[in-house]
Amino acid sequence: MTLRAHILLAGAAILFASGAANAQQNPDKSNLPDAPKAQQNPNGADQNQQKNPLSNPIGLIARKSYVYPDLATSAGPLSSKEKFELFVSKTVAAPQILSSTAAAGISEARGTFSGYGQGGEGFGKRFGAFWATGASSQFFGTFVLPAALHEDPRFFVTLDGGWKGRVSHALRRVVEIRTDTGGTKFNLPGTLGPLLAESLANTYLPDDERTTSKTFQRYGIRIGFGAANNLLKEYWPSIFKSLRLDKVAPGLQPDTTQLPASPGGPPH
Repeated sequence: MTLRAHILLAGAAILFASGAANAQQNPDKSNLPDAPKAQQNPNGADQNQQKNPLSNPIGLIARKSYVYPDLATSAGPLSSKEKFELFVSKTVAAPQILSSTAAAGISEARGTFSGYGQGGEGFGKRFGAFWATGASSQFFGTFVLPAALHEDPRFFVTLDGGWKGRVSHALRRVVEIRTDTGGTKFNLPGTLGPLLAESLANTYLPDDERTTSKTFQRYGIRIGFGAANNLLKEYWPSIFKSLRLDKVAPGLQPDTTQLPASPGGPPH
């Protein structure tokens, strides 16, 4: 099957599944840090419009985060349906699109994936390959394995503990994952999912990329970028606060399983 066919099938599957999911009643979800809250009407007027999140642009934006939809705003657990919806959201989120675009540009500049050629067509094929592999990684790592193993694929920020504690937490999340019951265990979805995706990529990448060494090289790069992405997720609320956007950034659900409780205070 050609790369174009893989991309078309993946896109069709996502559109079909997301449409089917939206046809069902969605549970109420807390807003995410880059999604502003619609202000309440102090006079209580036009309550019907306030109850409808799609009645104004702010309400529409507040339904989900377009940057990091996997930042946890509730303790959980997520249902299998919600894990699938999270996979779809992450696949079309800004970091996925931007990282695929950047990777395609770097690959063309360096002449890697030479079988795709150069120019607009070569760039398009590279972008499609990186996006398809990222979508596959999210499919396995956010939906299939977490649903089967009863694990929570979201990222829980600490919001405290100093920069050493926060960096340690972000990096540790590469190999640790929360369970649906709130415990922690080895992050099989986060480590096996990218490997399965890179193995699947060998069905549409150029022939010189379909080797064991190249597969594990791409896998290592994907794990490294995942660790860096965790750091951005951990500091995403702090970025909003430093820009004085905290009034439109609702509170997150912090991870209470990693840091000890402060003396006389609640756990971090």
